[in-house]
Amino acid sequence: MTSERPRFRLGFLTHVQGRDHDIARTYRNAQELFAVADELGFDVGWVAQHHVSLEGGGLSSPWAFLAHAAARTTRIRLGTAVTVLPLEDPVRLAEDIATVDALSGGRVEIGVGSGSSALEYAAFGKDAGRKRELTSENLDVLRRALAHDEVGAPGFRIQPRPGDFGRRVWQGVFSAQGAEYAARRGSNLLLNRAAYGFDAPTDEVQRPWADAFLAAWDQPHRPRIGLSRFVFPAKDRRTALRAIGDDVHRAALRMSESGAFPKGLGADEALRRFHAFYGHPDDIVAALGREKVLPVATDLITQFNPAVPDHDAAVRALELIATEVAPALGWKPARPDEPASVEPAPAPAPAPAGVLR
Repeated sequence: MTSERPRFRLGFLTHVQGRDHDIARTYRNAQELFAVADELGFDVGWVAQHHVSLEGGGLSSPWAFLAHAAARTTRIRLGTAVTVLPLEDPVRLAEDIATVDALSGGRVEIGVGSGSSALEYAAFGKDAGRKRELTSENLDVLRRALAHDEVGAPGFRIQPRPGDFGRRVWQGVFSAQGAEYAARRGSNLLLNRAAYGFDAPTDEVQRPWADAFLAAWDQPHRPRIGLSRFVFPAKDRRTALRAIGDDVHRAALRMSESGAFPKGLGADEALRRFHAFYGHPDDIVAALGREKVLPVATDLITQFNPAVPDHDAAVRALELIATEVAPALGWKPARPDEPASVEPAPAPAPAPAGVLR
């Protein structure tokens, strides 16, 4: 590995989907993944918010879900990637965040974005054409509320009193300009698993975004980049493909209907478009070693979506990520009695060329 690679925090992200319409079981399984990840030493568990139902589920109320996850876990941090901020009342959202943060002992991370569903905007009476403006306006209010400043009316401050969120706000972006904007606002950067609308590989598209973010950063604390990647280890490539291949292909065909991907994609091209890392852990480690954004990331956020593997396969994949994939890339789990940190550990001394720490 190159010397620019820092130590990173390890996360996982779920969109809370199942194989059928038994949403109670889908939610229970997703909660179980948080408990498993907590035991394995993952640093952060993330959920994505969707108001329009996904196939087999989807999560419209992430803070209620994370409050339950807080009760089932002891050390893993809890975050959203992302909360669709223009559709939220930022003062009420700040109250929910502060409540879950208090219940969890200060373990909350808040990632926000503008969303992409015109139907969701219509349902909430919001103008999708103003999504960027609404995101900026609501983020300003959210930050003030989480800083325990007056919001909404003279003399009003949210309760419970929030902890220090100065380094715990993230923004999902889809361009270099968006990355620069996030840096100027002092937000951490969230990069998606795939770069939609581009033919080039996702990491080639996103690395300039990360570089723009770092160049624009002017805060006194270290900038943080959360890199979301589709990672599904199994005993071999064939086993992994049986678990994820059909789901990924179907998802790519759905996304082609909106123009995010070209029409008529084959299964292999669908996996490439989703920048998928799958197969034996050694193969995934080698592939991630060539990943162009990971060297500047402070957080690797693994996910299985758009695949919806069986629950047992998902648990096994988390185990392989935590025990074989991430350690080969330089990650070390925290001790069971050690809370996950807001900041990754400092970078180690450079390794000799070609050596994985």
